Amino acid sequence: MPADHDESRLRALRQVVYRTFVQQGRPPSAAEAATACGVGEEEVLAGWRLLHDRHVLVLDADRTAVRMAHPFSARWMGFVVASEEQKWWGGCAWDSFGIMAAIGRPVLVATSCLGCGRPLALRADPARAPEEPYVAHFLVPAARWWDDVVWTCSNIRLACDARHVGEGGGAVVDLATMWRLGSVWYGDRLRDDFRRRSPEEANAVLADLGLTGGFWTLPA
Repeated sequence: MPADHDESRLRALRQVVYRTFVQQGRPPSAAEAATACGVGEEEVLAGWRLLHDRHVLVLDADRTAVRMAHPFSARWMGFVVASEEQKWWGGCAWDSFGIMAAIGRPVLVATSCLGCGRPLALRADPARAPEEPYVAHFLVPAARWWDDVVWTCSNIRLACDARHVGEGGGAVVDLATMWRLGSVWYGDRLRDDFRRRSPEEANAVLADLGLTGGFWTLPA
């Protein structure tokens, strides 16, 4: 993609990824995106790489395929999320509620306890917070989330309760707060006019949910 690419083309390249994830449970290949957008594969890859650098998409190690488009993952990461029509891999506990919020429909979430390995399941409904006693554990502090975002997401897990989290550090969040965080963070993710939050805006969202202090502060 030329250096003077336009933002509308980038939005189209982003939207084809999200649309394919929602409809097919997977990301498009560069060839599929090129056909859908009426451009060449190299232009698709150039656009995706720019979106990756902006933290809008996550590409694989060789930067030729979509690894994640939060809240969706192209590979299993410990969470299966299913609606009546489709099934997805959620990137983490947060992303699993994010899929619920993005599509605006109830979903079933299946995973296992971080501590004991027991299978866990819950219904995530946009209309009401879940009542299960599970908690979420964040290992990586917010300031380092994008150092290796796949690792970060792989370590946002659910546990039966706080006793099953262990002594490895991090932060524990109750399930109702996770539901609210997923709802606020991802509710507009599929919109054509979606705009990624600035660090200041993101910190304000976290603070509104009571997630404050050094662990939760994103760098400006």
